[in-house]
Amino acid sequence: MAALLDRINPVDKLEVASRRVFLRVDFNVPLTREGKVSDDTRIREALPTIRHLLERGARVVLASHLGRPKKGRDPKYSLAPAGERLAELLAMDIPLTDECVGDGARKVVTDLRDGRVALLENLRFQAGEEANDGDLARELSRLADVYVDDAFGAVHRAHCSVDALPRLMPVRGAGFLLQRELNALGKLLAGPERPYLAVLGGAKVSDKIAVLEALFQRVDGILIGGAMANTFLAAQGHALGKSLVEADKLALARDLLQRAHERGVPVTLPVDLVVAGSVDAESGTVVGVDGVGPEELALDIGPKSVALFRERLLRARSVFWNGPLGLFEKAAFAAGSVGVARAIAETAGFTVVGGGDSVAAVQQAGLGDRFSHISTGGGASLELLEGRRLPGVEALRT
Repeated sequence: MAALLDRINPVDKLEVASRRVFLRVDFNVPLTREGKVSDDTRIREALPTIRHLLERGARVVLASHLGRPKKGRDPKYSLAPAGERLAELLAMDIPLTDECVGDGARKVVTDLRDGRVALLENLRFQAGEEANDGDLARELSRLADVYVDDAFGAVHRAHCSVDALPRLMPVRGAGFLLQRELNALGKLLAGPERPYLAVLGGAKVSDKIAVLEALFQRVDGILIGGAMANTFLAAQGHALGKSLVEADKLALARDLLQRAHERGVPVTLPVDLVVAGSVDAESGTVVGVDGVGPEELALDIGPKSVALFRERLLRARSVFWNGPLGLFEKAAFAAGSVGVARAIAETAGFTVVGGGDSVAAVQQAGLGDRFSHISTGGGASLELLEGRRLPGVEALRT
């Protein structure tokens, strides 16, 4: 969708030689207990833009957040592990500043030579980051001459480094990852091939209300799984035992189903479930949606549901998937997510997956290269498909 990139300069059109480039990346990566990066996907996704800038003689100042530190500097949320992994991938030393602003940060970036990289410490160590503070934006702007955003996973937040800061930078643009994300998701906003189906999972209906309402106007069908489906099933009168159900959202679920019906958008819910007495169970039992015992929890969609979803998906020409269809992190309850991932991979159309667990299901099944696009930002992709303007994207327009 061209409009998403209107008046946004692509990184390869910017003059960057011998200039300091503030590159906002998404290094919000998972860490092991030992403080090592356990999944470097987001770091690798940033490499094309980083390498492009280095090859053109830029002095690259990387910035990211990591986790949700509650107050000030917290070593548990340091970007040091991400910096170490990036240094391995680039085969070069990468200094990490003590803070993202201040005398130390200014000295590190001032000493940068052409074709070298420095990493600022976690932006969220500064309260002004999430507050979109103008004073912090001005301090950050003094560190660079050019601004490039390649952190799609953060552009839906009106935070300082993605909103207030780029508005202060006369030269700004989008990295290759951000461009790819906007181009791919834009296809689902502007005339996707039909039929267009959405697969939604995850825990809560309340997290997906806005996207459901938006998708009712755009898709030809919605398939719902995960704990989110429990609430819809309960709203239809099914007893779900001790399953996760949003009891205060039953009326809303009924209303959403009614609105979908009125718009002629079929909603497909599970017809069987995998249940167990505990989330720590080694295995589960397949039951119909009316077969959940009073002490049982529904933790995955069953094989008949996978087959039903597959039948629908194989007829689609466009598919968007967000959210796992079961307690995916437990092997006993991952079959639904993996089965649906395989079905979407076989779909002869344009397929997009977004959201950490859904992407993990795709990668676990070895199907990453069979999806048209794997999005790095679950929240950002949802808000974009809701039709909302993303602050970090709007701030790049010139």
